[in-house]
Amino acid sequence: MKRFWTEARAEGGDVLLDGRPVRTPKRNRLQLPTPALAGAVAAEWDAVGEELDPRALPLTGLANAAIDIVEPDRLAFGEALARYGESDLLAYRAESPPELVARQAAEWDPLLAWVQRRYDVHVDVTAGVMHRPQPAETVARLRDATVARGAFELAALSPLVTIGGSLVAGLALVERAFDPGTLWAAVNLDELWQAEAWGADALAAQAREARRRDWDAAVRFLELIA
Repeated sequence: MKRFWTEARAEGGDVLLDGRPVRTPKRNRLQLPTPALAGAVAAEWDAVGEELDPRALPLTGLANAAIDIVEPDRLAFGEALARYGESDLLAYRAESPPELVARQAAEWDPLLAWVQRRYDVHVDVTAGVMHRPQPAETVARLRDATVARGAFELAALSPLVTIGGSLVAGLALVERAFDPGTLWAAVNLDELWQAEAWGADALAAQAREARRRDWDAAVRFLELIA
C-alpha cells in the first residue's frame, strides 16, 4: 500500500491521518487508552515512507489486536494465555552441565520467589522436559491474575508470554517487578548459554533479534498505557 496521507497526529486518544481517524483492520475506530500511546502510534504513521510496511507499525499492530481480537472475548483470550502457567519455562531445569544448572537457579529462582510472594502460590520445579502438572490452586490463581487484565494489557502480555514461554516472566514485566532487560535475559538463558558455550549461530541470532524487536515493542506498549 502506498502512503495516502500527508500528516499523522494524535488528538486525545485518537490517531488522525489528515484529520480522519485511523481504523483497525475490522473497521473499528483506533481509540487508544492514553494520549501517550496515541502520540507514539501517530509518530509511527508519520515516519512511514512512500510505502506502508505493517512491520514498521508494531504499536499500531498491538493496538489493533487489543481492539479487534482481545476485547470482543477478553476472558477467552486471557484464559488461553494463562495456560502457559501450566508448563512455565522457569519450572523446567537442566540436569547438566552444572554451570547451566547454577545459572538457571541464579536467574530463575528470584522470579519464582516473586510470583510465590505476589500471588501466594507454589511452583513445582523439575529437572528435564517431561511435563509436571502444577498445583491446581497455583494454576487457578495465575489464571485469575491474567484474565483480570484489560484488553490493551493482554495484547501486550501475549507476545511477552509466547516469545519467552513464561507466564511468570510476563506478569513480572506487566507489574514492573523486574527490569525488562533482566527478564529478556532470563527467558533466553538457555539459548544464550549455548551461544556462549559453543559459539553464536548467525541464523539463531537473527531470529532472536526479530523476537527482541517484538518483545521491546510490547514493553514500550505497556509503558505507554500505564
